[in-house]
Amino acid sequence: MLEKLAEIKSKAIDELSNLSDLRELEAWRVRYLGKKSELTQILRGLASLPLEERKAVSASANELKAFFETSHRENKESLKERTYRDLETTVKGEKIDVTLPGRPIPLGRLHPTTQMLRKICDIFVALGFQVVEGPEVEWDYYNFEALNIPPDHPARDMFATFWIDAESGQRPMLLRTHTSPMQIRVMERTRPPVRVVVPGKVYRYEATDATHESMFYQIEGLAVDEHTTFSDLKGTLYEFAKRLFGEERQVRFRCDYFPFVEPGVEMAIDCMVCGGSGCRLCSGTGWIEILGAGMVHPDVLRRVDYDPEVYTGFAFGLGLERIPMLMYGIDDIRLFYSNDLRFLRQF
Repeated sequence: MLEKLAEIKSKAIDELSNLSDLRELEAWRVRYLGKKSELTQILRGLASLPLEERKAVSASANELKAFFETSHRENKESLKERTYRDLETTVKGEKIDVTLPGRPIPLGRLHPTTQMLRKICDIFVALGFQVVEGPEVEWDYYNFEALNIPPDHPARDMFATFWIDAESGQRPMLLRTHTSPMQIRVMERTRPPVRVVVPGKVYRYEATDATHESMFYQIEGLAVDEHTTFSDLKGTLYEFAKRLFGEERQVRFRCDYFPFVEPGVEMAIDCMVCGGSGCRLCSGTGWIEILGAGMVHPDVLRRVDYDPEVYTGFAFGLGLERIPMLMYGIDDIRLFYSNDLRFLRQF
């Protein structure tokens, strides 16, 4: 048994000399002084030894226990001091010089479409309009029928539509082809006066190229009240063009056809590149079309229970991406949705 105690002591001393931190020292203490350690088991079994051997083993075992406790206490203090010194060295080595300039953080930007959308909405809000939004998945009634485009109307050919298959007996649904359905939705729940602009995504089932996309943004405008005239339409859009494109811009209105307005017009501005003299951008005409508009058709007003003998209104709509394309000379609408950072970082 005395040889066993000597073996335990030798092994413990070897391990103690290789300890590097307090966690390892605690594991050493449990291994040699814990309740399940070999030394504790020997002390608990002393009663089974002969008297003479018991005295010798007891003395050696208690002496070894005292040695372990003293070694543990001394090494604990030594490791604590070393840990504090190492920590102090680390802190001094990693201190921050607060006088150094900070690292530059790259800032995100709003998408150019979002920037233009907010700019246009801000202009119309300043003119007394409210901004409203509507569903992108729309009923055929709101997208076509209520806007004076019944199922057999040839104007439906103007809109290449994404239809959504519906179960038998349900009304046909589609991805809206323009933001005009919100004209009906707003007027159904609002009595005049009405002044709203509706920004949002619209969808057309058509091949994509430099000037066409299957998904793009539109902004629709609507104003209805008593005694609203075509002059109000012209004045509103003229002011919009001045605020967006600059005070020097000239505006032209020409007749056009849209099923839900009568009369219908297109609005153009003088070319900002050539000043109206003719260039490649304006195809030599000196004018660039930017939106369609007109007086709300009386049949559209009747559908929402507005008396066209009392109330009149005007509506307008423009493709949002067309504006920055004209302003910044962008020649491909697909760049807006290609996620090319070289393009997006320019705005």
